[in-house]
Amino acid sequence: MTSLQTWPLSLLLVIAVHCSNSLEDNKIPSLCTGSPGIPGSPGLHGSPGQPGRDGRDGRDAQPGEKGETGDRGEPGQPGVRGLTGDRGDPGEKGERGSPGECAVAPNSAFSAKLSQTESRTSSLAVGDAVRFDKIILNEQGDYNPETGRFTCRVPGVYYFAVHATVYRSSLQFDLIKNGHTVASYFQIFGNWSKPASLSGGTLAHLIPGDQVWVQMALGEYTGFYSSPKTDSTFTGFLVYSDWKNSAVFA
Repeated sequence: MTSLQTWPLSLLLVIAVHCSNSLEDNKIPSLCTGSPGIPGSPGLHGSPGQPGRDGRDGRDAQPGEKGETGDRGEPGQPGVRGLTGDRGDPGEKGERGSPGECAVAPNSAFSAKLSQTESRTSSLAVGDAVRFDKIILNEQGDYNPETGRFTCRVPGVYYFAVHATVYRSSLQFDLIKNGHTVASYFQIFGNWSKPASLSGGTLAHLIPGDQVWVQMALGEYTGFYSSPKTDSTFTGFLVYSDWKNSAVFA
């Protein structure tokens, strides 16, 4: 091939090398300038970027005005009971109190008998009280030997007992409370050579002022008897008190 024939080929090679160097430099060679291309399609959205840094704190503002008081809320449910706390220290000793009522229970008791001078009661009429005039016991003074009557001072239940020696006549008597018969007793005397006996007793509830005594029931049955070896007695005592006005004995 002659030099004339190879010249065009050499020129094209030079142009190709020059264009290649320009493309590497991201430059379009003036010799290869073409018409503008058609705009490309919009690209896809990129992935979210990294969170930005926190901004600086703002300046403190002026305090706002106080708001109105709200309505009171509903009471809450009671909480669970807490644990028992430790025992506290002993307190100081208090002042001595005033003396209280006596703790000794009230008493009332008596016993009396017919003296030998009063052994014959034939002179007593129906309704008369038998005077047991010889005191055996009467510490509280509730029995009056001059009238033969017991007068209640302490309210409560009492027991009364009568023991009679019966001689030379039959005997019938009543135990009386405030004029009403509580119990009646009778013993017939059958002309025995020795005295017989008649005993009886009963309970009675009394209030202060009540009276109890032994009373003849029949005029012809008055056989109370007393001698140095045998007695006729009238006894009574408080079984228990119901003194409600006392804090000790209520």
